Amino acid sequence: MKKDQIFQFFSILAEDNPHPETELEYGNAFQLVVAVALSAQATDVGVNKATRRLFAEVTTPEQMVALGEEGLKDHVKTIGLFNSKAKNVIALSQMLIDDFGSEVPDNRDDLVKLPGVGRKTANVVLNCWFGQETFAVDTHIFRVGNRTGLAPGKNPDQVEAKLEKRVPQPFRLHAHHWLILHGRYTCKARTPECWRCRVEELCAFKAKVLDPPKATKQRSLTK
Repeated sequence: MKKDQIFQFFSILAEDNPHPETELEYGNAFQLVVAVALSAQATDVGVNKATRRLFAEVTTPEQMVALGEEGLKDHVKTIGLFNSKAKNVIALSQMLIDDFGSEVPDNRDDLVKLPGVGRKTANVVLNCWFGQETFAVDTHIFRVGNRTGLAPGKNPDQVEAKLEKRVPQPFRLHAHHWLILHGRYTCKARTPECWRCRVEELCAFKAKVLDPPKATKQRSLTK
């Protein structure tokens, strides 16, 4: 995509959703870190179902440590990789207490020191809680960046670097949310719904699906 196309691309996404937000549910910075750490290889819907009861009881690192690994597992056992995730959440909670005065740090270098927190998780926390212009590249953003020609790269780090370089103001703060939602609900992995995509004409993807599957057509006719 060229500069003017990128500006138009985000203008359209912003027009459709002026104030995009993460679909993960949380009440404070600590809960956000936990939710994002739990969301690896899991859906936001699944994480939210598991954390609603957990977050009603646990709002601080101290309460999480008191709950313990086995207690946490009981809350998150419906989430994939819950054993290792529970271990990491208890460990990161203890580290927050010991090294950061129970406060979630506001910089990437410190965040990635926390067990189970990688660059993507850190970027989500920095963006959603601290309002920093970061680009958390998940599978959706990786796919959209490559498919559309917006930010092609062989790995998430390359896509992030391209986004950092190419996304203009005033779209930088919310860019990764628009891209995630676009990938989740329109530019889907198996069958991108190009026939209803508002940015289709700006997209460089060669194998566009411009006609909906017959089942989709039939459902729309019966509505």
